[in-house]
Amino acid sequence: MRCILVILDGLGDRGQAVLAGQTPLQAAHTAHLDRLATMGMNGHYHPYLQGVPMSSEIAHFLIFGYDLEEFPGRGYLEAVGHGVQLHEGDVVLLCHFSNVREETQGLVLVKEKLQLTESEVHVLSEAVASRPANDMSIRFVPAGRANGFLVLSGRVSPAITDSNPIVEGRPLISVQPTDDGREAQNTATALNHYLRWVYQSLSQHPANIERERRGLPPANALVTQRAGRKRLLTPFLERWGLHGLSISSSPIYWGLSRELGMEVLEAEDSSDHESDFRERLRLAHKASEYDFVHVHTKMPDEAGHTKNPLYKLEVIEAIDRGMDFALQEIAPDADSLLVVTADHSTASSGTMIHSGETVPLTMLGAGTRRDNVAAFSEIDCAQGALGLVKGKELMYLVLNFLDKAKMKGLRDTPVDQPYYPGHYRPLALDGE
Repeated sequence: MRCILVILDGLGDRGQAVLAGQTPLQAAHTAHLDRLATMGMNGHYHPYLQGVPMSSEIAHFLIFGYDLEEFPGRGYLEAVGHGVQLHEGDVVLLCHFSNVREETQGLVLVKEKLQLTESEVHVLSEAVASRPANDMSIRFVPAGRANGFLVLSGRVSPAITDSNPIVEGRPLISVQPTDDGREAQNTATALNHYLRWVYQSLSQHPANIERERRGLPPANALVTQRAGRKRLLTPFLERWGLHGLSISSSPIYWGLSRELGMEVLEAEDSSDHESDFRERLRLAHKASEYDFVHVHTKMPDEAGHTKNPLYKLEVIEAIDRGMDFALQEIAPDADSLLVVTADHSTASSGTMIHSGETVPLTMLGAGTRRDNVAAFSEIDCAQGALGLVKGKELMYLVLNFLDKAKMKGLRDTPVDQPYYPGHYRPLALDGE
């Protein structure tokens, strides 16, 4: 048996006034998701703790059965997904060009996300490309549109705060160390000097002078967040005994999956959400050489960020139409365990980026109990047989329903892995 794990990114939501208090998922017409829920066992899921808003990359890391303390940091993982060349010990931060203004409390974020032309990105990237800083160096690597990475080399540490306050109208954050180490202190100091230098350099740049002449906000700052560095992680196959594949369309999932030793099939997003999703399900079903296939769509999350509940409802309905393949081809397959859930909730109103509510969960396959849930939603699934599932419990349930879970107390390898049989050493007749 194998598992096909479908993650509908940001699917969960809050009750919306425009939908008479229902969530977009509740209000949407989701005949295929509802039918799958009636065929399987249902519950709620949170990758960490109820009420804690999760970023997609950390949520996925926990979904895949790893611990929060092991997380390498999004900056590093996304750089891997983009194919950025890194050296041992490098620290990577996400960054992007923004517009700020000087006030008495410092530099205040005016416009966080800017629309820049390719030529503007090119010349501004060159202006801030690199800068030595004592026993370290800082280089900027563009990553499309106004986005990029800062790669810190030398005696550096990822134990630093962000500089991006996220909310416009707030001052940029002074980068501070988050531990007492000398390298973290030096990294924070050097990064603050670099960010000040970037502001001074870009404020007088001809490209920004031209933008101001045209009535556009100048791209006069870089804001940073989510520092990370490579960490030694137990490969997914070794940790869970499953050969994994990720079918996804974003570099963060490509980087995360590759760091865990999973194969990656780089999908593309188009304006046809239904066809995109149906094709990913088809590819997952076809990939029979894998024990675990992660199928991901970012579209519900993107729709939630528009803060338009009606648009999110439309996107959910499009994805449900693409779910017909799962109902017709995957659900009847006795060798497949189908799991459908989300990584987090994305409220389609309000000011939060993500919100901390649980998300619906359905598991369907040979041996799963069939409960009385009649619809796939945040409310209906709460009445299901699974109850509340948290963190790596999801992967333990996957092993259980694949008939691969090891009974507690058995021990066939020095490392107490959760699957059975493990990669144990056979007893030889002619040696130790």
